[in-house]
Amino acid sequence: MKPISFKRHRFPADVIRQAVWLYFRFTLSFRDVEELMAARGVDVSYETIRCWTIKFGPLIARRLKKRRWPPTPRWHLDEMVCNIGGKWMFLWRAVDDEGEVLDVLVQRRRDTDAALKLLRRLLHNQPVEPQTITTDGLASYGAALDQLDLRHLHRPGRLRENNRIENSHLPIRRRERQQQRFKSQASAQRFLTTHAAIYNTFNTQRHLISRTTLRLFRAEAASAWATATA
Repeated sequence: MKPISFKRHRFPADVIRQAVWLYFRFTLSFRDVEELMAARGVDVSYETIRCWTIKFGPLIARRLKKRRWPPTPRWHLDEMVCNIGGKWMFLWRAVDDEGEVLDVLVQRRRDTDAALKLLRRLLHNQPVEPQTITTDGLASYGAALDQLDLRHLHRPGRLRENNRIENSHLPIRRRERQQQRFKSQASAQRFLTTHAAIYNTFNTQRHLISRTTLRLFRAEAASAWATATA
């Protein structure tokens, strides 16, 4: 990968990397990041930090995604409703059975066409073919899978069977509250796609592993971030 160019920026590259990492890694507002940077002696405005996240966030996310190992072939799909720019929209998400976020898609509808668009993106972008596709009871999933000749993979279940993705909605809800709702469909899509890639990199599920393994995972995540932002 070519190095990221930080030319024509007044602040050093390390400052920009730190600000972008803080914003996407933790549930912080731009003003929170501004205060954290000020505590480290860096006087930068929250509006400048916002510009950095828009310019460098998606680029870093794409580079992180290229470094990820393939997900498992057991997929979980679900949709959640969000108020975006004063309109009710649906956030369609897919994760594997280990919590890896596969894709995020903001759409205006909750119908077969919307489900079909998500499934086609998944089949096109993921390096593995699905073995099972678990969803809730929404009939649109079955209709979309019928059109793709994948109905034999469908596992429509109740909340318990799809608990993996139900739990994965929680970080998004926290960010939605922190940002006082998303402002537009485009900005929501950009943020959530970037957040997903960084979340995948640093999500260690530490309650399931030993402290020694946790240190190794954190070192791997830091190495991946350093490589992607170089």
